[in-house]
Amino acid sequence: MQKAAISRRRNWAKWLQTTSLNLSMQSFKSVEKYTLGMGDRFARQGKAQLAAIAQARTMGIGVTPVWNKSNREHSLVGTEPASVLAEAEAAVAALEWAGGFHVDADHIHLQTVDRFIAPSDFFTLDVADYVGQRATEESIEGFIQENWHLRGRVFIPGLDEPLAIDEQLLRATAEKFLWAMEEAGRIYRYIAERKERNRFITEVSVDETDRPQTPAELLLILAMIAREGIPVQTIAPKFTGRFNKGVDYVGDLAQFEKEFDEDLYVVAFAIREFGLPETLKLSVHSGSDKFSLYPIIRRLIRQHDAGLHVKTAGTTWLEELIGLAESGGEGLTLAAEIYARAMTRFEELVKPYAPVVDIDPARLPIPGEVARWSSAQFVGALRHVPSCPEYNPHFRQFLHVSFKIAAEFGEAYTAALATNEAIIARNVTGNLFSRHILPLFS
Repeated sequence: MQKAAISRRRNWAKWLQTTSLNLSMQSFKSVEKYTLGMGDRFARQGKAQLAAIAQARTMGIGVTPVWNKSNREHSLVGTEPASVLAEAEAAVAALEWAGGFHVDADHIHLQTVDRFIAPSDFFTLDVADYVGQRATEESIEGFIQENWHLRGRVFIPGLDEPLAIDEQLLRATAEKFLWAMEEAGRIYRYIAERKERNRFITEVSVDETDRPQTPAELLLILAMIAREGIPVQTIAPKFTGRFNKGVDYVGDLAQFEKEFDEDLYVVAFAIREFGLPETLKLSVHSGSDKFSLYPIIRRLIRQHDAGLHVKTAGTTWLEELIGLAESGGEGLTLAAEIYARAMTRFEELVKPYAPVVDIDPARLPIPGEVARWSSAQFVGALRHVPSCPEYNPHFRQFLHVSFKIAAEFGEAYTAALATNEAIIARNVTGNLFSRHILPLFS
């Protein structure tokens, strides 16, 4: 076993020495151990979000904020990526924040990356759409030959059983994932040609695929990423179960724990085996409100002494709605009007998010009924407290994907946010700090 491991390392080292993509010769920006992706649809809650991070720092919890917003979200709201950097810088100045922060170009492709290059220093390369597209035969054969030394039983410290990798698995994994990782390489090099390598962080996302990757597949995917010369800092695999927007995890907790644990061992092994950055860590997408998973994740990252990136996004927008509803009067009326208009465009709003929501239209309240709700009823239905009798996960998921409607209210919506800033900020900060940061990182 020891001889086999030495042989693999020697073979890989030899390949690195002969390739122009030697990762050890590249400089790159290192990511902090714990990072939290914070979305803000309307760029109004930067200070409230950062306040949660600052509060954690006073308790010795070191989490670095990463403001993120995807191209789709910018398009729906009518904003530009530069607005995310402006929001982050304004929050940092207002709170006199001395720690680091990042701005994430979330889920970008070659066709959308240009507008993000200048203001961003964190790039999530989303190549899930390319999974299943076949690379050239020459490339597939090259990958198989370069990783021939992985055939057999790969002993990864910590795993109960060695990974069984044969030629069939090498080929099948290359046929499914290699083109996607080559596309990640093309995006990475495009950014690197326009931005110094030591000025940005790279994440590769393969979470929106048809099924979870096995440990052996994840190992080979990381080999593909190394082959492309990408100094990947975070990897977002697909885990078992449903990671729906804004609600808790649905699935087998024991199976998730097993997969997360195995993936942590594979990442640590790949760092040594392929010369990937030592700061490489797992990323959990649609990670907000996965309350049943947080104790598992917290325990495992401590056990492995591993880093973690968790993306929370639309929950900030939901906390804005909760704050408006709590304020009563015009704020409550506006929240109900947003819902009523959204219901007339149900299919349009839900379709882009279909893989990450489970909404039963029959479980959604009638708009006329919602218009008569009190503040307590609206907040009870929307706030993620499953023990509350009024809580409605279908209502919450639907409003999660309906932020486009609020954007169409224009100044009426942003003015309401300004009028009710204090109550909204309290909700935004409290949600991030008490319900996300503490259970994950404390």
